[in-house]
Amino acid sequence: MELSTEIKSDIKIAQEAEIKPIKDIAEQLDLLEEELEPYGHYKAKISLDLMERLKTKEDGKVILVTSINPTPAGEGKSTITVGLGQGFAKIGKKAMIAMREPSLGPTMGIKGGATGGGYSQVIPMEDINLHFTGDFHAITSANNALAALLDNHIHQGNQLQIDVRRVVWKRVVDLNDRALRHVIVGLGGPLQGVPREDGFDITVASEIMAIFCLATDIQDLKRRISKIVVAYNIKKEPVTVADLGVEGALTLLLKDALKPNLVQTLEHTPALIHGGPFANIAHGCNSVIATKMAAKLADFVITEGGFGADLGAEKFLDIKARAAGIKPEVVVIVATIRALKMHGGVPKDNLKQENLEALSNGLENLQKHIETIQAFGLPFVIAINRFVTDTKNEVQKIKTWCAEQSYPVALADVWEKGGDGGVELAQLVLETINSAENCFAPLYDVSSSIIEKVKTIATMVYGAKDVEFSSKAQKQIIEFEKFGWDNLPICMAKTQYSLSDDPTLLGRPTNFTITIREFKPSIGAGFLVALTGDVMTMPGLPKKPSALNMDVNEEGKAVGLF
Repeated sequence: MELSTEIKSDIKIAQEAEIKPIKDIAEQLDLLEEELEPYGHYKAKISLDLMERLKTKEDGKVILVTSINPTPAGEGKSTITVGLGQGFAKIGKKAMIAMREPSLGPTMGIKGGATGGGYSQVIPMEDINLHFTGDFHAITSANNALAALLDNHIHQGNQLQIDVRRVVWKRVVDLNDRALRHVIVGLGGPLQGVPREDGFDITVASEIMAIFCLATDIQDLKRRISKIVVAYNIKKEPVTVADLGVEGALTLLLKDALKPNLVQTLEHTPALIHGGPFANIAHGCNSVIATKMAAKLADFVITEGGFGADLGAEKFLDIKARAAGIKPEVVVIVATIRALKMHGGVPKDNLKQENLEALSNGLENLQKHIETIQAFGLPFVIAINRFVTDTKNEVQKIKTWCAEQSYPVALADVWEKGGDGGVELAQLVLETINSAENCFAPLYDVSSSIIEKVKTIATMVYGAKDVEFSSKAQKQIIEFEKFGWDNLPICMAKTQYSLSDDPTLLGRPTNFTITIREFKPSIGAGFLVALTGDVMTMPGLPKKPSALNMDVNEEGKAVGLF
C-alpha cells in the first residue's frame, strides 16, 4: 500500500493539536504552585525543591525503551516512547515520559528532531526542537567559559605550568560544523593569547553535558565539574577545574538549566524533557534528575536510551542506573519491518516490496539486542512499530518467529493512532512487569581492569571476537591506572549503525575485532570514554541538510520542521 499524499506532516499535526496551558498539566501531577516555573504558556521548569518534599514517596516503575541498530528506514524509538506513555494513560495508569532534549546539530542536519512523530509527539514540538528553555545554550556557555578561563590562565602567567600541547578541553557549539574540528587559537601576537591547537566538539559531546545528566543535585553538579580534567602540566600530571578554581562560576551558569522541563504529549500526558548527550559519543540518556523526579510524580516512567541496545541501553544500565540507583522493571525493544529488511540486505529504495527472506535475515540483529538485555537479567517486550507498507505476511513472519522463541511481542500503531495504538503494547508491558523475573545487574564490576571492562562490552554486547588497543590507548591505560582512574565505568564511543565499529556491517556481523584508538577521561562524569573506529565528536552536515527545508511563515510559525 502506497503512502497517501494526504498524510499530514509531524509539524502540521503538532500545530493543529489542542495544547493545554502548562499549569493544567502540572495539576495532574499535584505540583505546588511555587514548584512550577513557567516558560511561556506551554512549557515550564520544575523546582528541585520537589525532590525534598517527595523524598519519602515510593518511586514509580521505570520502563526503558531501546531498539535495534538504527537505519535510514527509521525505527521510531521516540515515537514508541511517547505512544507507550499515552497508551498507559488510555488504560488508566498514571504515567510520565522522560526523554532527552533534541540537539540543533541533527535537527538542522539529517536525523531530524526527537519529539516523536505522527500522533505520538511531545509538544510544543517547534520549541523543543529549537531553543526550548535554553538548557543547551547554558551548557554551551559553561563549556566555553571554562575554555576561556583556561586560556586566560595560560596567558596570564600559567601558574599551573600547563603544557599547551596537552590541553584536552575543547570548545563546543550545538551545530554540526566540520570546519571547526581542528583550529588554531591565540593568533595575532602577545596580546591575543598563547597560540595552540584546539578544536570544537558538538555541545552534546561535552563532558559538562554528561555531568549535567548524571548529577543528582546542584552540589553534586559542582563536585563533578570540579573533577573535570582540562589539561596536563609539564610533568604530565592532570590539571582540573578545581585547580583553576572556577567550578563555582560554571555551576552558576547551569543552576536554572538543572531544573527539568515539563511539557505534554498530543494527548496531554505529562513529559519531562531534559538533557541530551549523544549515545554514540556519550551515554545517551536524559538527566538522572528528570528520571528520578518523574518516578516521584507518576506510577510508571517511560524513558529511552539513544540508538540501539548496544549503545544507549548498555550505557543506561551500566552507567546511569548504576550511578543513580535506578532499577528498570522491563525493557521495550523497538523494531520496524522496514529496518529489519535493511539489516537483511534490502536497499532503502526497495523496502516497500515484500521480502520475507531479508526480513528473516534481519531478525538476527533483533536477536542480538534481545540477548544483550537478557545478559543484564531484565525482562523485555518487543514492540513492532507498524508502517503502512508492512504486509500481512511480513507481520505474521515476525509474530511466528517471536512465538517460536517465546518472546513477548506487540504491534504498535502509535504513529497513526496515538495512545489507542499503544494500548496493546502498554498492556503487554504491564503484564510483563507483574509476571516476569527481574534479576537486573550491570555486566561488569567497576573494579575490573579497563581492558576487562572494554572486552566485556565488546564481546557480550557487540558480539566481537576480540579487542585491539592502539599504542596510544595502551599508554593511556597505564597513565589512567597511575592516576587511579581505572575503577570507572566505560563509555564506548562507537558507530550506531552496526554492532561492530564498521558502520557498513549491518545485521549481525561475526568474527570481527573492535579497535580502541584512544581514551578520553571524563572524570567529572564518572566514566572513561573509549573511542572506536572513525566515530567523531563533531559531526558534519550532509550534502542537503534538513535546514534547506525550514522556514518561518508570515504568522511567525515554523515551516518544514519535519
